[in-house]
Amino acid sequence: MKKYLFLAAMLMIGAANLNAASPKKVKVTPEQKGVQSINLATAEAHINFLASDELDGREAGWKGGRIAGNYIISCLKQMGLQPLFEDGYVQPFEAYHAERQVRGKRWEVHPDSIAKLKQAVHQKLDMRNILAKIDGKNPNEIVIIGAHYDHLGYDPMLDGDQIYNGADDNASGVQAVLQVARAFLATGVQPERTVIFAFWDGEEKGLLGSKHFALAYPEIGKVKGYLNYDMIGRNNNETKPKHFVYFYTAAYQAFGDWLKKDIETYGLQLEPDYRAWDNPVGGSDNGTFAKLGIPIIWYHTDAHPDYHLPTDHGERLNWDKMVDITKASFLAFWKLANENY
Repeated sequence: MKKYLFLAAMLMIGAANLNAASPKKVKVTPEQKGVQSINLATAEAHINFLASDELDGREAGWKGGRIAGNYIISCLKQMGLQPLFEDGYVQPFEAYHAERQVRGKRWEVHPDSIAKLKQAVHQKLDMRNILAKIDGKNPNEIVIIGAHYDHLGYDPMLDGDQIYNGADDNASGVQAVLQVARAFLATGVQPERTVIFAFWDGEEKGLLGSKHFALAYPEIGKVKGYLNYDMIGRNNNETKPKHFVYFYTAAYQAFGDWLKKDIETYGLQLEPDYRAWDNPVGGSDNGTFAKLGIPIIWYHTDAHPDYHLPTDHGERLNWDKMVDITKASFLAFWKLANENY
């Protein structure tokens, strides 16, 4: 009997030791799953295509811009994201301009301005916003994340490099929206609010895509927040490689608190310049939404010597910082879509 008791005791001890040695499964939150899906290889794949010479600088209304739009659509389809509109991902629009010798004029998308321009000799360009969505549990509240995908095209009269590749401006922002879209899907959770993933055309000609959207989208009154990217890939100062600028609507202090906490929690190698802005109507497509009273967040890495020049190439990007900014922005947009603020 003692022998059997001894064997039983040893088996129990062995089982206890086995259980103690086995690592406990750590539950991964939906938010963590989203962060883990964001990576350098995906950033490189998107930017190396969008900023390639073959796209001729992605000018709005021209062939290179249309190819860039088609590429974005193919990525959205591959992810299985639902288009915003019943007839597809594309929101087409026209922009008008006075005949080129007329000074002081700009491209217009407002119907009243277009009607006046049509009374005389004028220019016209066909453009396209690209828009996808994930329906939220509450269809009456919407948040939008966006970046412009157009750039300056090319100039055949330049001596030397003639293509404005726009790797930082704004292929860097486009890759972020695409990665955040995939991160939302990776969470496996339906957000509380409907989220829209927006790729604006015509920003370089005067925020035309976001302006048209704000004028034409019938549910613009449901939009509760907008997150913007415009140039998140460069170093303004090479001695400060972690620096970037974080603009946000000053009335929403939570936006600043979120970033501080997420940098610490996830060990992100970022040193933000927090710039709370009472009325953030300038700079980029964030201005379109701020003018409507919609709270905004805008990620930007500051000016650099290659801004709006043909030298804005991929090899000059700070890839590690860009990926960490993309992770931080996913976390912010996840909160915009799910929390009260």
